[in-house]
Amino acid sequence: MITGSKELIRDINTHLVLETILNEGPISRATIAGKLGLTKATISAIVSSLMEQQLVQEIGSDDTSLGRKPILINFCKESGYVISIDLGVDTIYILCSDLKANHCSLKQYPNHYNHKSIISGLKKIIQESIDTLPASPFGVVGISIAIHGVVDHNEATFTPYYAYEGIPFDAELSAQFHIPVYLENEANLSILSEKVFCHNMANMIGISVHSGIGIGIIIENELYTGFNGNAGEFGHSIVVAGGRPCPCGNQGCLEQYASERAILRDYAATKGLNAVDIDTFIAGCIDKDSDALDMLNQFIKYMSVGINNLLNVFNPEMIVINSSFTMNLPYIIPEITASLKNRMNKHCTLVPSGLQDSSILMGGICVCIKNFLGIDSLDLSDHS
Repeated sequence: MITGSKELIRDINTHLVLETILNEGPISRATIAGKLGLTKATISAIVSSLMEQQLVQEIGSDDTSLGRKPILINFCKESGYVISIDLGVDTIYILCSDLKANHCSLKQYPNHYNHKSIISGLKKIIQESIDTLPASPFGVVGISIAIHGVVDHNEATFTPYYAYEGIPFDAELSAQFHIPVYLENEANLSILSEKVFCHNMANMIGISVHSGIGIGIIIENELYTGFNGNAGEFGHSIVVAGGRPCPCGNQGCLEQYASERAILRDYAATKGLNAVDIDTFIAGCIDKDSDALDMLNQFIKYMSVGINNLLNVFNPEMIVINSSFTMNLPYIIPEITASLKNRMNKHCTLVPSGLQDSSILMGGICVCIKNFLGIDSLDLSDHS
């Protein structure tokens, strides 16, 4: 039997009430009491406290013809703001929003920062974003940074495509702005946002295809990151024994054949070019260029191999693919599905990302909101 002090129980109840108002509001005190199994007096006391903190407010009466109309309580989404940063290899994206992921503003900057200059660069662009936000009771309550690599205990420990390993992002930025800073792997953030905004399933996987390939894993409604943050390094699963060398130290890793970087590199080589961008490749596919279609088939082939392995290992309800290829050429999702011969495929749905380019940033927003409010569950699927 779990026991605790009155203060602890009251604190747990407060978080539950706040979580209910945030996810289901506008909602009456009586409805909250019924959902949580708490007395109306307890709910009234907690709501009064939350109102004093400017986290919730009364917004009017419920539309009912039976008896006295109950007063509705709603979450004060503009009581604070959060900042989410996608620290990409070539581009830095920074998104600001209120505490319900509304009123978003996005900026992007070229990432020309090296190991020594990235902290000063981030300080500059974060300050620029803070300066644009309106006054609020709590101000900016969290900064999330998406790392394209492995994150363990709020530190970037493996970043194969930029030299940001071991940089004290948390210490430096939190000291500068006096705001909590949260580092997380970009694929983890992507699947968190898909769960919060699109598909609220207990067991799901998100495949994030960018410079590398990572997966975010949700098991029984919890993000799974492994012993030291390395869970989800899907791109470093070996698909060709003795194949192409990879920065991780192995050979034949999936991301050397199916990542955006690998596909564009191979396509450029077939055309005798130094490099091509994603728009050129997509245009080639649309125009039925044989070399582009060969590269697209390469993506489908190796992605199918990888997904077959995921089905056997994790048995998820859903797999979400987020890539420029599936975003611009949606017909390849059914082609990948058709390539899955695994019997487990009958129990798993393969879908494209519902958030596409914004999934990483929106995942960072979710992390900041949940940490600030101290809530476990966030469900904004009915909201923009």
